[in-house]
Amino acid sequence: MDDVRAVMDAVGSERAAILGHSEGGLMSTLFAATYPERTAALILFGTFAKSTRAVGYPYGAEVSEIRRIVDNGWGTGSSAEVFAHALKDHPRVRSHLARIERACGSPRTITAIIDSIVGSDLRAALLAISAPTLVIHTTDDRAVPIGKGRWLADHIDGARFVEMPVEHVLFDADVFADEVESFLTGGPRVVTTDRVLSTVLFSDIVGSTETASLLGDQKWRELLDQHDMLTRREVESHGGQLIKSTGDGVLATFDGPGRGVACGRRLSSALEPLGIEVRVGVHTGEIERRGDDIGGIGVHIGARISALAEPGQVLVSRTVTDLVAGSGLEFQDHGEHTLKGVPGTWQLFAVNS
Repeated sequence: MDDVRAVMDAVGSERAAILGHSEGGLMSTLFAATYPERTAALILFGTFAKSTRAVGYPYGAEVSEIRRIVDNGWGTGSSAEVFAHALKDHPRVRSHLARIERACGSPRTITAIIDSIVGSDLRAALLAISAPTLVIHTTDDRAVPIGKGRWLADHIDGARFVEMPVEHVLFDADVFADEVESFLTGGPRVVTTDRVLSTVLFSDIVGSTETASLLGDQKWRELLDQHDMLTRREVESHGGQLIKSTGDGVLATFDGPGRGVACGRRLSSALEPLGIEVRVGVHTGEIERRGDDIGGIGVHIGARISALAEPGQVLVSRTVTDLVAGSGLEFQDHGEHTLKGVPGTWQLFAVNS
């Protein structure tokens, strides 16, 4: 997402139509949810919200076949078995795909990418997409079966679904271009920017009332000032925005969950020399912008998660772990919990230090 924004900034593009194909659709979907004010339209082609089956999502991953292809001849055009099955024995097709495979990366690199894709789950992000959306999928796609594309279109508000013949990389380019052009020039609706997908971080000083009573008002204010200065520094150094102080903690937002988790981990060590312990909760969800403040269910969930953390612990929601799959961050299952005022039960995870 940072790369997309950097390119847009470099060419002076305030809003752009974002097109994501295959695994590129994951980042494009997240970009549209996180930066609605910069997304004029979203086009998703041959992609999905989640790779593996779940309750209400009966579409499993076809990763075993892809991994077999990676292990048996990656760099020789073996991906034709999945991406272009109808012409898998055509020498020019295999030669072309062989060059693409070698340019993409080694078998180990591709395996790591596949593992990251399998662990990703963007279903929660779909609710925050406000840009006009076109979902295109090919009929005989073996890499990403068409049911995943239909599900994606059904769960993005107002999305249009178009089915095209042939396979994942074998499609009529002219028909594809015509569909995209027609969609983009048909008068897209105005984008609403008050609701976005964001990562929220709540921190809370452990034993703040007792400490304030012990130190007295003046020394407690001095300690809080140092806390606020160090916390702001850590939030900004991780690319976040400090929204407000909550008296004995802070609320901050981040463009990506990985940054929020990294900042949460750093807060404990940064505040330790002051004799301050903090609880931290991190959640990625839909928020509402209210001037300089934020609100919405995503903010409430973040606050509830923070309250359940142990001293010095960073707790995150399942949404966060799904979005940072493949990042190298490690988590420990913290069980299922009910969050006050929030429906259902929530699986939480502790960040390994």
